[in-house]
Amino acid sequence: MTAVRSDASDHLAAHRDKRWAALIVLCLGVLMIVLDTTIVNVALPSIKTDLGFSETTLAWVVNAYILTYGGFLLLGGRLGDLYGHRRLFLIGIAAFTLASLACGVATAQTQLVAARAVQGVGGAVVSAVALSLIMDLFTEPADRAKAMGVYGFVCAGGGSIGVLLGGLLTGALHWHWVFLVNLPIGIAVIALSLRLLPDARKALASRHLDVAGAFTVTAALMLAVYAIVNGNEVGWASARTLVLLAVAVALLASFLIIESRVHAPLMPLGLFRLRNLTVANVVGVLWAAAMFTWFFLSALYMQQVLGYHPMEVGLAFLPCNLIMAVFSLGLSAKLVMRFGIRGPLAAGLLLATLGLALFARAPVQGNLFIDVLPPMLLLGLGAGIAFNPVLLAAMNDVGPSDSGLASGIVNTAFMMGGALGLAALASLAASRSSHAQAQGLDALSALNAGYQAAFLAGACFALVAAVLGFALLRVRAIDADAVASSH
Repeated sequence: MTAVRSDASDHLAAHRDKRWAALIVLCLGVLMIVLDTTIVNVALPSIKTDLGFSETTLAWVVNAYILTYGGFLLLGGRLGDLYGHRRLFLIGIAAFTLASLACGVATAQTQLVAARAVQGVGGAVVSAVALSLIMDLFTEPADRAKAMGVYGFVCAGGGSIGVLLGGLLTGALHWHWVFLVNLPIGIAVIALSLRLLPDARKALASRHLDVAGAFTVTAALMLAVYAIVNGNEVGWASARTLVLLAVAVALLASFLIIESRVHAPLMPLGLFRLRNLTVANVVGVLWAAAMFTWFFLSALYMQQVLGYHPMEVGLAFLPCNLIMAVFSLGLSAKLVMRFGIRGPLAAGLLLATLGLALFARAPVQGNLFIDVLPPMLLLGLGAGIAFNPVLLAAMNDVGPSDSGLASGIVNTAFMMGGALGLAALASLAASRSSHAQAQGLDALSALNAGYQAAFLAGACFALVAAVLGFALLRVRAIDADAVASSH
């Protein structure tokens, strides 16, 4: 075992001079995944017309991806721990790239939806192991904080970049290109990964895969996501939604029982005794609910209330992206090195709270420079500051052999929090709009009233996340080391 660890250390040392280039490659792969969650949304009307989708079936172009992405995050992270993070990253990128080709040449509804499901699997594997590879490459506090800042910017800013790119590709070329654009990126990432990423295996007591645990947790997550994404359509109190959620809960309970008894569990339950990991995941669920609300509902507010074109919506997000870039690519790391994790995390979430609160008062006759730009800037500032600390809080307590699993847990928390939060707040917005219209408001004012209610609820989520993070995160020795190394 000592020899294996020595070989792994030597291999990582050989890659030290390449690690910043390796980080760029990792982030390029992750950016491809993040972009795909939003770049497709802009192309949906064209896809609907071209392939003859109905309003109901069109949703599956998005839902098929979300379903498999959410379901395979934990399994992808654990497979990375067992069989090598680099190997799984390459498999995930290859699967995603080939599925993108299938999407780009799709001429039938079933072909496109099936390829989107495969994209989700590949995206889940890449997302789950990329963070672990960054933790492997960067072990010093100062360098790790900077690297996590770059990763944070890609995750936080990639979605809004996708809106702009999606509008450009769909308008100038064709909807097929929102998928085909992934081909050169995926090929480049694979080629560069083979040269730059360390192929270091962790010394594990067992490489046995907990098949029963893998099946139950994957099925539970997929059923939960399915119930969430269809809750608004069939009704949250409908028998179908309630049964699906009940089965998902039962499968999750079965998973926990299996994990408490199996010799080599997929997810050692002892991980949740790590306070910072648990708190960071709770914060991540709340924050993702708030951020998904901001991103999707602000785009709807600008399009449906203010009448902006999709390209104008993308441009409205641009200043926010630039602010996130400035903080994520440098300033956020310096704040973490100077003040530790808790202070910047709480400050970033409080700024996001204020931004959402400002959106909650945006009027029907809104002005870009008064009602859109100020909250956008605050949210960009908050996301740029907070994303790095919440990832560091989640990952710093975890040993190398469990880093892929912890990464999968973090990503699952964000995805489930975002999906559930957005579904719940979209329902709140629809309910408030219906109530307002019944009281005599015109359709546009009623629609805006629903968005305002959802933004206010999102602000409450962000505020609770800020309070919990500041009150419950443990100040670790790594923070003190980081502060010392920054002077």
